[in-house]
Amino acid sequence: MWFDRANVYQIYPLGLCGAPEHNDGVCEHRILKLLDWVEHIRALNMTCVLLNPVFESDKHGYDTRDYFRVDCRLGTGEDLKQVCDAFHAAGIRVMLDGVFNHVGRGFWAFEDVRQKKWDSPYKNWFHLNFDGNTEYNDGFWYEGWEGHNELVKLNLNDPAVVDHLFAAVKRWVEEYGIDGLRLDVAYCLSPDFLAKLRGFTDSLKPEFVLMGETLHGDYNRWMNDHACHSVTNYECYKGLYSSFNSMNMFEISHSLNRQFGPEPWTLYKGKHLLAFLDNHDVERIASILANPAHIRPAYGLLFGMPGTPAVYYGSEWGQTGRKRDGDAALRPALERPQNNELTEWVAALAAARASSPALCEGDYRTLALTNRQLVFQRAVGGERVIVAVNADGEEYTAHFDAGAGRATDLITGEPHDFGGGSRLAPYSVYFWRTE
Repeated sequence: MWFDRANVYQIYPLGLCGAPEHNDGVCEHRILKLLDWVEHIRALNMTCVLLNPVFESDKHGYDTRDYFRVDCRLGTGEDLKQVCDAFHAAGIRVMLDGVFNHVGRGFWAFEDVRQKKWDSPYKNWFHLNFDGNTEYNDGFWYEGWEGHNELVKLNLNDPAVVDHLFAAVKRWVEEYGIDGLRLDVAYCLSPDFLAKLRGFTDSLKPEFVLMGETLHGDYNRWMNDHACHSVTNYECYKGLYSSFNSMNMFEISHSLNRQFGPEPWTLYKGKHLLAFLDNHDVERIASILANPAHIRPAYGLLFGMPGTPAVYYGSEWGQTGRKRDGDAALRPALERPQNNELTEWVAALAAARASSPALCEGDYRTLALTNRQLVFQRAVGGERVIVAVNADGEEYTAHFDAGAGRATDLITGEPHDFGGGSRLAPYSVYFWRTE
């Protein structure tokens, strides 16, 4: 599947495009700003763009008002089509955010229930109790997402709700040509709903991808032949930054071995979880790393490890943002993309991965491990790539069974000889394709 070989670029459009925090009802064609980012994303060697919520909502996009209308703060359906067409013309696939567990209080069907109460034909679309109430004093109680009553939980057991959501997905495919969906809070979606959605999207478009947001637990519950193709790898997200902050590469190595290693009990061997250093919900990698010099090897590890790597807009040039400063700090408005040495590094890593079947689909085996160094191999078919990471500020000579005498670095194109050990420069990453 194309997603297994993809390099994903994530954008939160309401943030990047500078939309007002609350829906003001004024139509502004802000999403057309993304046209200025197409060439930047292509030059980064990203092959897929993931757009967080773009449809009409109360505030942040995850509180949907209408699945069939583009948020007026971003523009119109014609604007979104123009953006999607531009990405596709550049060879970049498009995924949208599917928010199906809950809606906003401004959702049209919930508004009908508020007005008509038990006489509303949509009362079964939600989990209601007319003998109760909430802090909004609607005259009835309803279930909200994880106790947040501004997010009204949908009743996905009602066939009418499922039909409505599936009709929206069909419209998105037909009008915008999207290639997949990120499923918000997929861990809240039932196996029955996921199976129905998978069957429906499989019938819509070949290799249509479902990538679910999951946090903890066994990801196979949501990632299988009857559910999502992929899920977010939050276990490795934590290890990717804390292994550098604590100078303990054993942490990320443990997670990678647990998930993808050669042992029979490995959990996700052959599967492609979405790997990331940051996203719209967490601290920016440039803000969470204790040592700024670690950002280069952290990105190297991201593109060398199993999974499909994702880069969050702006982080490729070192954009900062702390969660304690609120959503706006994590989802800033940016006028135009920037380029610097880090941007060039990320582009080189993405190009190296795209050129290597082993880095895209290969197995995983640890070759050498210390607190400050990690060396592992990825292999598939006749190709074998050794990934070497040095988190230390001092040069290190790594000794391991290379299984070959010589290699070529996929990032720099320089030859490498394993004889006498492999010298790793400070804060470095190498992708050696063996000969």
